[in-house]
Amino acid sequence: MLILGLMKTFLPVERLNKFSWTTRSSTWHIRFVGISELLIGLGLILPQVTGILPLLTSLAALFLCMIMMLAMAEHVRHKEMNEIGKNVIIIGLAAFVTVGRLAY
Repeated sequence: MLILGLMKTFLPVERLNKFSWTTRSSTWHIRFVGISELLIGLGLILPQVTGILPLLTSLAALFLCMIMMLAMAEHVRHKEMNEIGKNVIIIGLAAFVTVGRLAY
């Protein structure tokens, strides 16, 4: 998430054409997604590493699940069914982190 967020936040939009959705999205939308991914990535790592508010790790994982569901809806809307598998895997991992950290 951190690397993808950094790419979408700081790289020129023209260099992001390997992501199918960036070719049809505005620059501000791509930057918003990048900043969101950066914050989620930091939220997954920092609270657990620092021991400060570890509950935030679960919340970041939950937000990641929600973002991936929105991404799946976008891929379905544009008939990009080959992209959905990645979203499902990320949702599964993020749900595992959410439940695991809440139970911990």
